[in-house]
Amino acid sequence: MIIDPRTFERFNLILTGVVVPRPIAFVSTISIDGVVNLAPYSFFNAVAYNPPTVVFSSSRKAAGWQDKRKDTLTNIEETGEFVVNVVVDDIAAAMNATAAEYPSDVSEFVIAGLTEAPSEVVKAPRVLESPVNMECRLSQIVNIGEQPHQHGLVIGEIVRMHLREDVLYEGPNGYRVNHQALQPTGRLAGNAYCRTDDVYELIRPNYVPEEAEQTAGQPAD
Repeated sequence: MIIDPRTFERFNLILTGVVVPRPIAFVSTISIDGVVNLAPYSFFNAVAYNPPTVVFSSSRKAAGWQDKRKDTLTNIEETGEFVVNVVVDDIAAAMNATAAEYPSDVSEFVIAGLTEAPSEVVKAPRVLESPVNMECRLSQIVNIGEQPHQHGLVIGEIVRMHLREDVLYEGPNGYRVNHQALQPTGRLAGNAYCRTDDVYELIRPNYVPEEAEQTAGQPAD
């Protein structure tokens, strides 16, 4: 089957079904009036080391509301700050509880039974129950598409990272993350999620010019 995304009905179901698994950005923000918001986004990833940069995408319009904008995007545009909290299996159900479109004056921390923890640099609180929190300052928002389906691609620089000590171990080349201790949650399509406890390794090859020259022209086995 060949699909034209512009004409295929509910293409979003196909897209989110094939780009999997996706990490989940559990984004906490605070409005200029001091109202805290917490919401999950699975269009999320890390894109650079220097400066350390993450991106996530949010629709501008809140689903199911006539004129309500997404609180997360509004707060970031007004304050220039946010926190990305990593979703792990222990808080996956709590994360899901925050996915509804609540009124702007409702705190999803309370709804999900999660704990606000103070950040070091930004004003938005961290999720205490998350083992990894990334305090971010806004670098840029790129508008994608047009209303009523417009999205804002949020690009942020990590200015502080908080890690629970048990998710780190010291290897021969420095500190690494113990994913068995972290237990991050992956997003699939629809209502499906996945765990990351079944892993395998592939050693990345190195290109050695001398070896390539020696094998050039030799028949394959």
